[in-house]
Amino acid sequence: MAESGEGLGTVPEHERILQEIQSTDTACVGPTLRSVYDDQPNAHKKFMEKLDACIRNHDKEIEKMCNFHHQGFVDAITELLKVRTDAEKLKVQVTDTNRRFQDAGKEVIVQTEDIIRCRIQQRNITTVVEKLQLCLPVLEMYSKLKEQMSAKRYYSALKTMEQLENVYFPRVSQYRFCQLMIENLPKLREDIKEVSMSDLKDFLESIRKHSDKIGETAMKQAQQQKIFSVTLQKRNNVKFGKNIYINNRSPDERNKTVLKHAFEEEDENEEEVLTVQDLVDFSPVYRCLHIYSVLGDEETFENYYRKQRKKQARLVLQPQSNMHETVDGYRRYFTQIVGFFVVEDHILHVTQGLVTRAYTDELWNMALSKIIAVLRAHSSYCTDPDLVLELKNLIVIFADTLQGYGFPVNRLFDLLFEIRDQYNETLLKKWAGVFRDIFEEDNYSPIPIVNEEEYKVIISKFPFQDSDLEKQSFPKKLPMSQSVPHIYIQVKEFIYASLKFSESLHRSSTEIDDMLRKSTNLLLTRTLSSCLLNLIRKPHIGLTELVQIIINTTHLEQACKYLEDFITNITNISQETVHTTRLYGLSTFKDARHAAEGEIYTKLNQKIDEFVQLADYDWTMSEPDGKASGYLMDLINFLRSIFQVFTHLPGKVAQTACMSACQHLSTSLMQMLLDSELKQISMGAVQQFNLDVIQCELFASSEPVPGFQGDTLQLAFIDLRQLLDLFMVWDWSTYLADYGQPASKYLRVNPNTALTLLEKMKDTSKKNNIFAQFRKNDRDKQKLIETVVKQLRSLVNGMSQHT
Repeated sequence: MAESGEGLGTVPEHERILQEIQSTDTACVGPTLRSVYDDQPNAHKKFMEKLDACIRNHDKEIEKMCNFHHQGFVDAITELLKVRTDAEKLKVQVTDTNRRFQDAGKEVIVQTEDIIRCRIQQRNITTVVEKLQLCLPVLEMYSKLKEQMSAKRYYSALKTMEQLENVYFPRVSQYRFCQLMIENLPKLREDIKEVSMSDLKDFLESIRKHSDKIGETAMKQAQQQKIFSVTLQKRNNVKFGKNIYINNRSPDERNKTVLKHAFEEEDENEEEVLTVQDLVDFSPVYRCLHIYSVLGDEETFENYYRKQRKKQARLVLQPQSNMHETVDGYRRYFTQIVGFFVVEDHILHVTQGLVTRAYTDELWNMALSKIIAVLRAHSSYCTDPDLVLELKNLIVIFADTLQGYGFPVNRLFDLLFEIRDQYNETLLKKWAGVFRDIFEEDNYSPIPIVNEEEYKVIISKFPFQDSDLEKQSFPKKLPMSQSVPHIYIQVKEFIYASLKFSESLHRSSTEIDDMLRKSTNLLLTRTLSSCLLNLIRKPHIGLTELVQIIINTTHLEQACKYLEDFITNITNISQETVHTTRLYGLSTFKDARHAAEGEIYTKLNQKIDEFVQLADYDWTMSEPDGKASGYLMDLINFLRSIFQVFTHLPGKVAQTACMSACQHLSTSLMQMLLDSELKQISMGAVQQFNLDVIQCELFASSEPVPGFQGDTLQLAFIDLRQLLDLFMVWDWSTYLADYGQPASKYLRVNPNTALTLLEKMKDTSKKNNIFAQFRKNDRDKQKLIETVVKQLRSLVNGMSQHT
């Protein structure tokens, strides 16, 4: 039952599957058939049975259909058989007609083929003409490219290449010759780059060689412009009554001198003014820049150009080792640097982006640091002030030239202030030699004046005024020696020389005035003062020369105010200005005068020592000669003559020298008596010594130098006088009784001194009286000496203990 029920359920399902197979596309039959195998067991067998039954049904229907149409088919066959005979007849007729047409159309076919062939040729010719017309412009442009390459018109050639690539080649890109051309263009571009780079290298080499000429021309033009501006300004100042400088040189002379130092020219007026474009052909750099711009490789070109120019800058900035020896070395160094930066400035303004302002500023700052270091190092070797001055002029022209091209040059002017100090040092050294020569050539005697012309010549050189001297008749003498006007003239020349460096430094008159006064002060306080002190200390300078030096310094001191007026006239800065520096000549000459005075005292004492060394006393003589010693009389005569010369000195100086000489003479005579090597002194020797001291006192009382009050000068010998009086009178009781009293007659006699001299006389008395010891007077005198010696020793010992 179950199986029968199951069979009933599957029959409709099989019918449905068969319907789907019949109605659907064959591509979808697979899933339908698969469902047969997915059903219950034995479903496949049942489905096959159902399929066979269905096929049998369809065969029956086909058979019924064929039976239904069979009669019509037979009728159609019969009709075709009837038509067969007519068809054969028609075939024969058509064949015959075709043959006749073929025979008749052979000539037409031949003519038609000729026409077709002509038409094809005509079409081909038209096509060829069209293609040639399309290729001819390409070939013409390529030929033009070759011509441009041969003519070295590389920029135009690159433009032609662009046109070929963008316009012409796309039209004929299918042709092989076009591909060859396209493949050749990169090589042509590389050739152009190599050639243009070679031209650039030649250009760089050319400007390296011509940089000095370019710089020389630029500096010359800047100097000419400056001279023109200065001359025009001075003409305007003259027109309005304003003078900036007043000196002995005309502006035209100074301008010519500066220009001569800057550049030596044979004929400046006839020389054509050249520009940097006249000296250098910049077309290679323009061409190369354009070529690299067109090639899209502008950055490579810029980097290469800047790198090579930096290398050239380092070479230009490297000085020669002997540059400091001549001004030509400095000039060549400056012109090369100026030429380098003039070219860079030109490139900056005529090209876009090849060099920038930031690049040139960086390059200039690097160069400026190197330039300052080089100049600072090499200028330190310069010992010639003229060379330093020429260096300064070159630096000014160098700075003005580059400033005109927009480069900052303040550091160069700061360097000039350092060089100015060095210039002043070289001037001081030079003028030290000048002063030494003047002092060596001076005769240290008053200047003789024979007539009025000579007097006017001296007065024109040196500001000397003396109403009493002017009243005297010729011949007469000026109190100073020849060195005074010469020194005054040389100081003015030094001021002129110092002023030369201050010109063109763009400084105010006040600053120039301050610089002149400071440098003049250095000349006076250091150079001239040192020369004077060295002169005063020289061994061959005698007392007469020292006296003349004191007189000379007095007149030089008085002339200092005229030097200040001289500087004022140059700078137009009044001395009453608050910040005006004063000249220190007064203190300089005072110091020199004091040194000369001290040297006078020293040399005078040395001369006295020389005379004293000639003394030849017989210290054991029994009786004096009755007259003063010869050496002392010679010394007194010498002092009299010297003090007559001192009348030209200030009164206090002469009095001090005279007092110093008398005191030194007194001290020397006292030391002679107390000399430890002198063991014995007789009374006769004391008496002879007393005669010499009397001559000294007479000399002091004769007032060899006026101005002493009373017996002031005689007091220089008071120690000797009281000591000798004590021994001559033999008044020991009074001396011992009054010792220490303010009113003592022998107040200036030191017990130690008296004891030393008495012991020397005691020894002499013993030797002289060895055979007269039995005479009562001699014995009494000997006992008295021994008694006084004991008392003096006790007095000296008491003084030592008290001390």
